[in-house]
Amino acid sequence: MNTATSADGTPIAYDRSGDGPVVVIVNGAMSTAADAAGLAAALAEAGFTAVTWDRRARGASGDARDSAPEREAEDLAAVIEAAGGEAAVLGHSSGAVLALFAASRGVPVRALFLSEPPLRFGVDEPADDLAERLQALVDEGRPDEAIVTFQLEGVGLPREMVDGIRASEQFASLVPLAQSTVYDTNLVRAASTPSDEMLAVAAPVTVLRGEQTFPMLITAADRLAAEIDGAESVIVPESVMHRPDPAATARVVRERLA
Repeated sequence: MNTATSADGTPIAYDRSGDGPVVVIVNGAMSTAADAAGLAAALAEAGFTAVTWDRRARGASGDARDSAPEREAEDLAAVIEAAGGEAAVLGHSSGAVLALFAASRGVPVRALFLSEPPLRFGVDEPADDLAERLQALVDEGRPDEAIVTFQLEGVGLPREMVDGIRASEQFASLVPLAQSTVYDTNLVRAASTPSDEMLAVAAPVTVLRGEQTFPMLITAADRLAAEIDGAESVIVPESVMHRPDPAATARVVRERLA
C-alpha cells in the first residue's frame, strides 16, 4: 500500500486500482481497506481509478490518540491529494457520514455518493458517554468488550446477532479495530443531525440505499436526500441488509459521472 500523510502527521495507508477518474471509497465502522476490494474491483471495471484506504486506527494506517472527527476529514483530504487532488467520494455507513462531513469542511470533492449513512436526526441516539466508555475499555486492555459494546449501543444490533459475531471466526479480525470505534462514535455523534454546512455542500449528492435494509437506515437515507437541495435518492435493489452490491453500486456511480 501507499502512504499519505495527514495534516497532523498521521500516516494513512491507501491503495489504488484501475485507470480513469478517481473515486475514493470511505469504509464504515469496523472495516479496513481490504473490505472494499470487491467494490474497488467493480469501479475499476467500470472505468474508474478506485482508491481504498485504512481509516486511522485501522489496518496499516497510524493513529493519534484522542483524534477528533476533524482529523478524519483531514485524512480524507490527504488521500484525495495523494490520488491526484480531485476525486468523487463514495462513502458507506459511517464512511458516508465522514464523506459528507469532510465536504462540508472544504475537502475538495467532485461528487458525493452516500450509501446508507447512519444518521439518527436526534431520535434514539446512543448514550452521550458511549465514546468515553469505549475508550475506557480499550485503555483497560479489553478491546473485545469495546467491540461488543459498540455493536450493541452504537450500531444497535440485537444481542443474539452480537453473540453470534463474537462466537464466529470473524470476531478476531474486529478486535484490533477497537480504538476506531471511539472515533466512529464521536463522528456520528457530531454529525447525527447534519449541520447547515453539511446540507449545503456544493458537490452533487447521490444518496443510495437498499430496499431491504435496517429501518433506521431507510429513514436516514430518505430524510437526508430530502433535506439536501438537489440531492438524488437512489434505491439499489441488489444491496441487501447494509451491504452495498459492488456491481450495482459501480453502475450508479458510472451513470452519474459519465
